[in-house]
Amino acid sequence: MTGTPKANLPVLLTFHDVGLNHKSCFDPLFIHEDMQEIIRHLPVCHIEAPGQHEGAKTLHDEYSYPSMDQLSEAVPAVLKHFGLCRVIGLGVGAGAYILAKFAFIEVNPPHLRGVTDLFYCLNLTGWTHTLPETVIPHLFGKDEIDTNHDLIATYRHHITTTMNQANVSQFLRSYHSRNALEVERPVPGGSINVRTLKCSTLLIVGDNSPAVEAVVDCNSKLDPTKTTLLKMADCGGLPQVDQPAKVIEALKYFIQGMGYLSSASMTRLRSRTASGSSVSSFDGSRSRAHTNELQRARTHSRGAEEKRGRSHTDSMECSSNSDQIASKSNQVAC
Repeated sequence: MTGTPKANLPVLLTFHDVGLNHKSCFDPLFIHEDMQEIIRHLPVCHIEAPGQHEGAKTLHDEYSYPSMDQLSEAVPAVLKHFGLCRVIGLGVGAGAYILAKFAFIEVNPPHLRGVTDLFYCLNLTGWTHTLPETVIPHLFGKDEIDTNHDLIATYRHHITTTMNQANVSQFLRSYHSRNALEVERPVPGGSINVRTLKCSTLLIVGDNSPAVEAVVDCNSKLDPTKTTLLKMADCGGLPQVDQPAKVIEALKYFIQGMGYLSSASMTRLRSRTASGSSVSSFDGSRSRAHTNELQRARTHSRGAEEKRGRSHTDSMECSSNSDQIASKSNQVAC
């Protein structure tokens, strides 16, 4: 937990993907210079699945790894512990699934706000590969794996040396055993008890992501009046790593669309996003060695992004299932 919660403002609540932890999943986003204007106003609470933190010891043999449902049911305990009543959830992969399941839990519905970056795991038929070679295709698309060797090598090294692979295997098995979200698109004039996310939702996916079709399908099943799909051009499986500045810009407008952070308080961020991407600043409280390694691995992707500049931001595809995309709660900068 970083920052001090305020009664009238939400907290950014993150949950990472399989093979990652809060640092490797979200550091490229949160250390970015443009993000500082947001986290200066909003506290951040990172949740890590059991045994997924750096240097974690192997879980005891008698330990029964929680299911995805059990992990989502544990989220309210975290909120209660820190006294949080309003959250904006940022989830990737397994973390997005967990936060989406949490959103179905009736805990102070009027105060629940959701931002989910929904990806879906590849259907694994067996353990025929080493763990890193199983997780990498879940995180990245084929084009990234074939061309961005530095990025892939960095995350393969992270999974191999930083993460406890036995614990990661248990988390992956739990994710692979998950149930379908079973969401249903509301029909005008239909039942008010349709199972769907009742909070504002932003889906972000790279057009080269291995899960792009699953995200588009998920979007088609959510409430079109509350859901926005942002499909990012020339982006892979981890948009917050590949193009953090554009993700931050979309997040900024999403937060403002819900009535938080007035435009006056976002002057510096608006100035940064208007001039394109910038080199990330470094937070000394984090692991500098790990951050520098990620920065070097992102050189290829970030260099291409900066060459594209603002003109390529305009090429991001935004879609929604309804003309109500223009409503205040669903504004996204494109």
